[in-house]
Amino acid sequence: MLGRNSYAHEELDNCKSAVRQQLAAYTALVKGVESATKDKKGAAALEAFERRFFNNMTIVLDRYFVHRVRMVAGKDGNPLNEVAMLCDSLMNNNGILRDSTVIRLIPDESVLKLRIGDPINLTARDFTRLSKAFFAEIERKFL
Repeated sequence: MLGRNSYAHEELDNCKSAVRQQLAAYTALVKGVESATKDKKGAAALEAFERRFFNNMTIVLDRYFVHRVRMVAGKDGNPLNEVAMLCDSLMNNNGILRDSTVIRLIPDESVLKLRIGDPINLTARDFTRLSKAFFAEIERKFL
């Protein structure tokens, strides 16, 4: 597929809906596990699952708009590019945030404040903040 310099509102709405459904399913799972057991092993398993789940949800988020062109997305550390760097690092660098030769990420100005070399372990709260910022940037630059 060729690079995209715009997306339809329907595409953004579909992605937002899918993300909401996944967040709702995760919340229901957490409530179910918490009400079923107060076991420390259960809490630890849920915490490990949370980080894997939301790391993977970041890749899902990116995939909906993976063909966005750099000329529109820019080269700064905006949420679109932060997600791109996260996905590259999750898929190709064992989940350790690596630098980009194209994107200028400034950790203190980023959504997650991760630094190059940090492990990527997103929580539900992290992903919620990241996805909201990502959607706002898609809407601002591509709709």
